[in-house]
Amino acid sequence: MNSYLLIAGTLSALAALLHIGCIYFGASWYRFFGAGEKLSRLAEQGSLQPTIITSGMVIVLLIWSLYAFSAAGLIIKLPLMRLALIVITSVYFLRAIVGFSLAANPVSTPLGNSSEFWFWSSAICLSFAVVHLIGIKQQWGSL
Repeated sequence: MNSYLLIAGTLSALAALLHIGCIYFGASWYRFFGAGEKLSRLAEQGSLQPTIITSGMVIVLLIWSLYAFSAAGLIIKLPLMRLALIVITSVYFLRAIVGFSLAANPVSTPLGNSSEFWFWSSAICLSFAVVHLIGIKQQWGSL
């Protein structure tokens, strides 16, 4: 079992759970995790938009978690394993790069997110990407 991919899957699953917490606990969680005032207000108003957006993110993160667990050898081998892991890792890296750029230029931050949100969420995404990359490199021959 590959410990880096096990950690990668756990990190994506934890991120999914935190997003579920935002749906369940509402505006205060959206605010705490830096989702922006616009999304927080929509949640307060009972709009379905934050729930739909966040649910989409939960589904993606859970699928990514399953792929990491599969590559780690914890569950059955999923289709298109190499391609999926390359895409997942690339998206985490890309999200980190874009987020750091937004943190450096607070005037252009979308959705009302703060520079601190973009910095810290990008640092988290970068760490997720690195853990995925190390695990993929170790498992490449068996994927």
